[in-house]
Amino acid sequence: DEQRFLTAAREGRIGSLLNVAFDGVKVDADGVYQEDSSQFFAKDPERTNKLQREAVENSRLGIPLLFAHDVIHGYRTTFPVPLAEACSWDPEQVERSARVAAIEASAAGIRWTFCPMIDIARDPRWGRIVEGSGEDPHLQSVMATARVRGFQGEDLADPESVLAAAKHYLGYGAAEGGRDYNTVDVSERTLREIYLPPFQAALDAGCGSVMVAFNEINGVPASGDAWAVRKLLRGEMGFDGLIVSDWGSIWEMTRHRSSVDLVDATEQAIEATVDVDMESYGYARHLAELVEQGRVPEQLVDDAVGRLLTVKFQLGLFDEPYIDSSLASRIMVCDEHRTAAREMAQKSIVLLKNEGDALPLAKTPGKVAVIGPLADNAEAQLGSWLAAGRKEDAITPLAELQKRLGDSVRYERGVEVEEPASEDSRANETDTGIAAAVALAKDSDVAILFVGEHDKMSGEAKSRSSLDLPGRQIELVKAVHATGTPCVVVLMNGRPLSIRWTDQHVPAIVEAWFLGVEAGPAIADVLLGDFNPGGKLPVTFPQTVGQVPLYYNHKSTGRPTISKYLDIPNKPLYPFGHGLSYTTFDYNSLEIAPAEPTIEDEITVVATVTNSGDRAGAEVVQLYLRDVAASVTPPVLELKNFRRIELAPGEQQRVAFTLTPKQLAVRNREGEVMVEPGQFDVLFGTSSVEGLKGSFRLQAE
Repeated sequence: DEQRFLTAAREGRIGSLLNVAFDGVKVDADGVYQEDSSQFFAKDPERTNKLQREAVENSRLGIPLLFAHDVIHGYRTTFPVPLAEACSWDPEQVERSARVAAIEASAAGIRWTFCPMIDIARDPRWGRIVEGSGEDPHLQSVMATARVRGFQGEDLADPESVLAAAKHYLGYGAAEGGRDYNTVDVSERTLREIYLPPFQAALDAGCGSVMVAFNEINGVPASGDAWAVRKLLRGEMGFDGLIVSDWGSIWEMTRHRSSVDLVDATEQAIEATVDVDMESYGYARHLAELVEQGRVPEQLVDDAVGRLLTVKFQLGLFDEPYIDSSLASRIMVCDEHRTAAREMAQKSIVLLKNEGDALPLAKTPGKVAVIGPLADNAEAQLGSWLAAGRKEDAITPLAELQKRLGDSVRYERGVEVEEPASEDSRANETDTGIAAAVALAKDSDVAILFVGEHDKMSGEAKSRSSLDLPGRQIELVKAVHATGTPCVVVLMNGRPLSIRWTDQHVPAIVEAWFLGVEAGPAIADVLLGDFNPGGKLPVTFPQTVGQVPLYYNHKSTGRPTISKYLDIPNKPLYPFGHGLSYTTFDYNSLEIAPAEPTIEDEITVVATVTNSGDRAGAEVVQLYLRDVAASVTPPVLELKNFRRIELAPGEQQRVAFTLTPKQLAVRNREGEVMVEPGQFDVLFGTSSVEGLKGSFRLQAE
């Protein structure tokens, strides 16, 4: 209860509060976190100040507390989920999103967020794919940099700045089978080349803390992995900031069976230089005795304490530990923040298909049937990890379309997102719902179907074995399509879905993800043509779950023509980097200079991009490279750079990218990073499968 925390603060037994709740959270007999909760203590500025006062004014040392929370995509103003934001390929907009989140969170007393999540995710069965920026190391690195800058600002001492935490170190996104918390067994080369670069980018951006992962890495749980944490992260990468365990992950080393008990796990974690024990209570219960027994050098504890105190000084907590408790009510979900959320949501939408220019809809589209379980679900559009978000703040697509088009918009739910396992009566209700949706579609000029996943199907511990539309939603889509009424499908989801039938039959498909409080206005803007979509996929969409893992930067094989399935092609449904527009873009005049570069040269790759349509629009220009042959097998393609540009009808722009020797380097068989002479192919275009092609040959000197 509250008194327990107040007493602990007064006695100096609390250094930070990490997602602490007085009620609503269930733990098992071992103190392990069991359920999500919206009742987190740190959401109340008055109570935050009350606890802080006990620590600062009534404890022996007067050291201020550090309040932390999972502020993942907005605090009270909920922005699109991170996977959606990555579709913008707009780091400045993503940085703005994180800045708004920092401003609101700090107003509630939170000065530490467990974000950004920068795990490479190649398996969409994994629920936490929703929290990151997809499958590519370069795109993930750029977005990590943007979020760190947004959260931390120019100076951590700024009371509106929040300490970022890059997570989950290391390889968490490679969990076997896409099952959360599961084993990770990948080569050191893959760790270094695929999973490590986003962490290096976050550190280069000044990220002040790192969270170690739940999983083991090649036989050693991350929270006790001295090689990965002390040698690699602190040694090679030079990180001297704060390292925190994930929730209960130190204790969970006993479940991995790499520790005999919590005492052993505590020793391994502090030896690995993990500074803060989140919710295992191993440090609080056993660290002192381990030092007294000589099993843990006192210097290790001093170093950990020093790093935490340094962070508190950097955040200015010793100078100003309290917050203005009236500030939160003045800035939460204010007009400025809503505007930022809407702009982010607009840029996060991806137009997957638009056959026959089915979209945008006419300004007076006639009778509009809005159908589907997600059209009016405010809670679902907020996605997972809500922080202080409230469904009451959200504007649904149905509400916005009714606002704009009036009585011409009519609604039928049709089916639920998920049907309970069970009763015949429930199936009859569903049949009745589909019949009502079909009747409405027949009496309409256009049908807009909002289908996908609800918010509880994505996020932590939300893995799925199927990527199909859950429940009987595909039956609803087929039934409405069979009416002959022109229809559009809007997906709301937290992972790539396998929608082969929908892609084969429905002329227009919009990927809207979970867009936050301004989902309704942003989706309506796109459907009605008030905003021209320019989003691109940061992750591959498979045709079926049987293709998973499926990602664009895979390796070659010795038998590429027969390394395939008998029943389905290897190609994805939608490739990495894919996304359409209401206008068209032409690419021409590719140039590469110098003509004969050496391994020490910077190389310029430039081409002309023209808006050849009749609407203004945004295009994400993408530069990929293929190392034709190297001392170690290279990926078939690698994203090296990108730029989002805005062009008026008929306007053209010369877009240039610079390739540095570092971007051409490989880690050779001896583990040395070096640039090797040889042939390189270039793809300069609109996705990972479409664009201008060129090549150059690197000379030794």
